[in-house]
Amino acid sequence: MIDSSDFVDELVSGGIRYLTGVPCSFLTPLINESIARQDTRYLIASSEGDALSIASGLWLGGESAAVMCQNSGLGNMVNPLTSLSDTFQIPTLLLVTWRGRPGEKDEPQHAQMGKITPDLLTLLDIPWQVLPKEPQAALALLRATQQAIKTTEKTHALVIEGGTFASSGAVPDSASVHACEQLPSRAEALSVIVANTPAASVLVATTGKTGRELFTLDDRPRNFYCVGSMGYASAIAHGLSLATEHPVYVLDGDGAAIMHLGNLTSIAISGRRNFTHIVIDNQTYDSTGGQKSAAYNVDFCAIAMACGYRGATRCHSIADLQAALAQRSEGPHLIHVPVNCGALENLGRPTMPPPVVARRLKENLV
Repeated sequence: MIDSSDFVDELVSGGIRYLTGVPCSFLTPLINESIARQDTRYLIASSEGDALSIASGLWLGGESAAVMCQNSGLGNMVNPLTSLSDTFQIPTLLLVTWRGRPGEKDEPQHAQMGKITPDLLTLLDIPWQVLPKEPQAALALLRATQQAIKTTEKTHALVIEGGTFASSGAVPDSASVHACEQLPSRAEALSVIVANTPAASVLVATTGKTGRELFTLDDRPRNFYCVGSMGYASAIAHGLSLATEHPVYVLDGDGAAIMHLGNLTSIAISGRRNFTHIVIDNQTYDSTGGQKSAAYNVDFCAIAMACGYRGATRCHSIADLQAALAQRSEGPHLIHVPVNCGALENLGRPTMPPPVVARRLKENLV
C-alpha cells in the first residue's frame, strides 16, 4: 500500500498544491493527509462537476489542482469534462476510485458504474491507468502522469482500487459549529421522526448511513432507501409527492442536499402540501471518514424560504423536532436538524435488493 504522505509529496513536487473533490472511502487517507498539511489546501466541493470546474479556474489562474472522486461521480463530471476541459483544452489530474470493479464484492449501486468505468474514460478520450499498490511503482506512475499532463495539456486519470492507500495518522478537522450544543445523534433524530410521522407516510432516506440507520431502526413497506444517487433523494421524494396524496418525507443529509441545492427550486414551484424536507445535518461526510462538509456555512432554512418553500424550522433539540413534526405544517416545509457525528455500532445495510425495495413501495402506494 502507498503512504499518503509520500503520494502528496509527489503531487506537490509536480506543482499541485490544491486538491478538491467529493469524498470516497477509498480516498480517506489521501483526503485527510491533504487537509492536515500546510503545503496543500483541500477545497470542499459540492459535486464532482463543481470540483473539476474549480480545478479549471485554478489552472486559468496559474495554479494546478488534482480532482479526487468516486467513479460514481463521473456522471456529474461528464458535462464539464466534455464542454469545459476538452473544449478549452484545460488539463487536470483526476484521481478516480474504482468502486464496483467486476469480480470484486461491493454494494449494488456500484455495479453498473464499476463495469463501465474504463470504457467511459476511454470514450471521453481521457488517458488512464490503474494506480499500482506497490509504492515505488505508484509514485513513478504519478510522476510520469503529471509530466504527461504538462506536455500534452490533456486531462489524465489515475484509477484507484480499494486498499491502495495505507491508513493515515492525519485526522480531518470535523469539528462542528454545533459542538457547543447538546445535540442528538442521527439515530435519535430518526427514531423521533419514525415515531412522529403518520403511519401512511412515505419516507425517502438519502444515501449513506441515514438510509442504513432507518432500515435498522424501522423498516416499513413505504420506506425508500437511496443506496446511491447522492443529492437526488429530494427529487425522488418530490416526484412521489406529485404521484400520491400520502405524506412524503425526505430524510436528507447536509452533504447530499448541498450537492443538488437546485432541487429546492423545483420542489417549491410544485408547491406540494404533502412534502416535508428534513435535513439531518452533522456537517460531515460521515460515511467516508468524517471530512467536513460545507454545511457549517449554510443556513438551510433561509435557502428553503428564498426558494419558495411555505415554511422552514430549525430544531435545537429533540423536543423541537417533536414539536415541528407534530405541527404537520403545509409543505413544502423544511426542517433542519443539527446532529452529532457518528452512527449506530455494527451498522448493517438494507438486506433487500434495491429493485425489491422499489417495487414494495410502489405496490404499497396503489
